[in-house]
Amino acid sequence: MTWPRPLDPLRSFKVKTGLLVVTSVFAASVTFWFASNWQFRFALGVALLVSLAVTQVLAHGMTSPLREMTAAARAMATGDWSRRVRSTSRDEIGELAQAFNQMAEDLEADDRYRRELIANVSHELRTPIAALQAVLENVVDGVADPDPATLRTALDQTERLGALVRDLLDLSRLEAGVVPVHRTDFAVEPFLRRVVDEHADPTAAVDIRIDVQPSTLRATADTARLHQVVANLVDNALRHGASTQVHVRAEAGTGPGSLVLDVHDDGPGIARQDRAGVFERFTRGGAAGGGTGLGLAIARWAVDLHDGRIGVLDTQSGCCIRVELPPT
Repeated sequence: MTWPRPLDPLRSFKVKTGLLVVTSVFAASVTFWFASNWQFRFALGVALLVSLAVTQVLAHGMTSPLREMTAAARAMATGDWSRRVRSTSRDEIGELAQAFNQMAEDLEADDRYRRELIANVSHELRTPIAALQAVLENVVDGVADPDPATLRTALDQTERLGALVRDLLDLSRLEAGVVPVHRTDFAVEPFLRRVVDEHADPTAAVDIRIDVQPSTLRATADTARLHQVVANLVDNALRHGASTQVHVRAEAGTGPGSLVLDVHDDGPGIARQDRAGVFERFTRGGAAGGGTGLGLAIARWAVDLHDGRIGVLDTQSGCCIRVELPPT
């Protein structure tokens, strides 16, 4: 049964308390007035009972959010994050109840993220560790010779572990907000060519085109963080594309130092309903070529540090991810 809360529309707890006292006294006075022809003791007793009943009805609605918060807090201590407080009051207690509900939602989200992170990291670590263990056991047992091919397999799994640990560290720093942003003025075209040259595989038959308009374009950003963004976008395009062509375009945005950067591949693209999810942690979007599933999440956080925007554009073919950095 839900008790009524007639005082919820009032915005002040002190006004509610005053109204509670006045209403109780008024109810007692009215009752005593009509019962004044009765014996005095009987009339006084009835007036007190009516006053207590009115006080109970009004006070219950004033204090019920506090009792609900107490019960919810005890439930949270046992790991139940689903409890919420009914917050219909408009006074300070109502504001406290709304803040409590928001805190409960944040704690529930943090707990869910922690569980998902542990599960995802455990899953990601299990595969390369198991593969590396199998290679080393074969070498120790004499089943396989420590030839270059076998060692190359072990090295690949070790590099995958290293990439996962590095991405997790980068993501934890970005999410914690402990990564400072040092904006500098730089030439865009040499910067993009340097990043692409560092991460492109010279043995792969992939044409990575860089188009900067104008060629003398300059922008203002943290080049270390922007390096992470471009590197992860190019790596994502190479993994998800058809392995023939990746187009990196850059142009000036609206305002001094701003930048608009597009990375376009010739792959199957991303469905509209899946576009928001590709920037979440451990989302691969159906890639079969490995990866840690953290690259786009890191790119999004690095762009957020610049107060910029990142998203998937509508294209006729392939996938195009755009990064917009605002003016300084």
